Amino acid sequence: MESQNDTQISEFLLVGLSKEPELQPLIFGLFLSMYLITVFGNLLIFMAVSSDSHLHTPMYFFLSNLSFVDICLISTTIPKTLWNIQSQSKDITYAGCISQIHFLLFFAGLDDLLLVAMAYDRYVAICHPLQYTVIMNPRLCGLLVLLCWVMSALNSLLQSLMMLRLSFCRVLEIPHFFCELNQVIRRACCDTFLNDVVMYSSAGVIGGGPFVGILFSYSKIVSSIRGIPSTQGKYKAFSTCTSHLSVVALFYCTALAVYLSPAATHSSQPNVTASVMYTLVTPMLNPFIYSLRNKDIKGALKRFFGMAAIKGPTCLWLKKST
Repeated sequence: MESQNDTQISEFLLVGLSKEPELQPLIFGLFLSMYLITVFGNLLIFMAVSSDSHLHTPMYFFLSNLSFVDICLISTTIPKTLWNIQSQSKDITYAGCISQIHFLLFFAGLDDLLLVAMAYDRYVAICHPLQYTVIMNPRLCGLLVLLCWVMSALNSLLQSLMMLRLSFCRVLEIPHFFCELNQVIRRACCDTFLNDVVMYSSAGVIGGGPFVGILFSYSKIVSSIRGIPSTQGKYKAFSTCTSHLSVVALFYCTALAVYLSPAATHSSQPNVTASVMYTLVTPMLNPFIYSLRNKDIKGALKRFFGMAAIKGPTCLWLKKST
């Protein structure tokens, strides 16, 4: 048997989206703008739902959790990417890479599981409207969110522990702008069969399971909508699902392109682009998708900014009077 070099490397090199120096300022500006829009947009949704009693319903409870998770998801990768571009450095420590993988899997899995919880909420609202408030009670909603957190935490912990068993024999370049699980596993200098089994099994449970649940929920929803006699009633029922369907389609199409593509193509540029979509573009678009056609969110935001506008002059007047 060949002797195996078990020396652990101290860092990885993140190649990024492009090696061209002249493109780095453009990428930096684009990523910074998208990051700020994502954080600001999702923070507005979270604050609007939290501050407005009209939105204290199961659907908006799940949406506020999704907005919080999207902020965390994008914050696991983009700040480091921006720092590397600004400092003209590509390195990330071994511990930093494992941590990034852990939190990325945690929040991406949580995002995925929350989407199936939201699909179940829409299923109950449309298929069992008279029992909606009884079924979707605060206790069940809290348990569903807690279950999402626990399942995602266990998955990310398992994947991180599996990464610790791998050895890397030299400083390695990762053709990505963050430590993506597939990319790192492919660059280990030891047998990765067990890691592959765990990775794809987890993808089947955390990714495939919720996807099947969403498909099942919407098959029941479509069947129920078809039974509605009036066209207006059908449109009204389906319109409550369009935002969720848009986010599901965007998230799954890009994520599946990364994790279910053949191993031979994992270093290709299309997969890096797909990763940008589900780690950056999807969290950025969620606030727009859920707010542009949602009168409740628009009204809550108007009330929120109206209250802020009133409180500002009032506080200023009180300070002057004292």
